[in-house]
Amino acid sequence: MIGGIDTHTDAHQAAVDTIGRHLATEAFPTTPEGYRRLLAWLRSHDQVLTVGMAGTGSYRAEPVS
Repeated sequence: MIGGIDTHTDAHQAAVDTIGRHLATEAFPTTPEGYRRLLAWLRSHDQVLTVGMAGTGSYRAEPVS
């Protein structure tokens, strides 16, 4: 599974794909809990091969513990 994340101030929009086939899209708040939920959501679809993030120069990626 391949994930993609479009970063925004209050929420990040995530999408998952199985190489050419869109599976799902969902928004997550930009909070520590939101980041944990986003990661769990990505992993719930299949093994994560790679994730691309847009806008990382503008919106800082937070560490997830």
